[in-house]
Amino acid sequence: MVIVLVATAAKLLTCYGKTKSMGQLTTPHNLLPYDGHALLYHPFLDPEACIFYFQELQQHINWKQEAIKMFGKQVMQPRLTAWYGDTGKAYSYSGITMQPIPWTKALTHLKTAVETLTGYHFNSALLNLYRCGNDSMGWHRDNEKELGPEPVIASLSLGAARLFQFRHYHDTKVIVPVLLEPGSLLLMKGTTQTYWQHRLPKTKEKDSVRINITFRNIVGT
Repeated sequence: MVIVLVATAAKLLTCYGKTKSMGQLTTPHNLLPYDGHALLYHPFLDPEACIFYFQELQQHINWKQEAIKMFGKQVMQPRLTAWYGDTGKAYSYSGITMQPIPWTKALTHLKTAVETLTGYHFNSALLNLYRCGNDSMGWHRDNEKELGPEPVIASLSLGAARLFQFRHYHDTKVIVPVLLEPGSLLLMKGTTQTYWQHRLPKTKEKDSVRINITFRNIVGT
């Protein structure tokens, strides 16, 4: 079965004098065997749009590298990050609190398209820039109190394809690998953040620069 997303996709980036459309989406199946839902939509953006958004975000997002607390020690995150969102939607994790930067036009257009496809509303986004194969994300769950009991997170990938892994929190031998290609959208919902950790491991691939946008909804603020 093939779904053609119409919505606002044909109007993406008209403010830049460009039109970026989406590809055709196959109906996704649940990647997780139990205890959660993870749906992979690919391609969500066509190749031309992927290149445009990657360059736009790489050049115009307010990237920074921050120190986080791990096992009682302050360490620099092995990636660059940025937090964008609605006014007042701060986000805290690993000993840091990020205040939202106002949405850019490109992020607003992407957010609208993601909301149209998924049917969920998002008021914030955590962006990660993986500069090389040594940049990574360790095992964790996105279960901070600001995200609510069963958070919905939509993760959009741009740039290089990277391996992404799920691991069951109570049975760590159960690992589900997923290749996140540019233009793909991974939707995590239900009890996924309760029962599943996830990570982006290091890679030896030379062409590995990647941008990841995780659209989220901060509640109770």
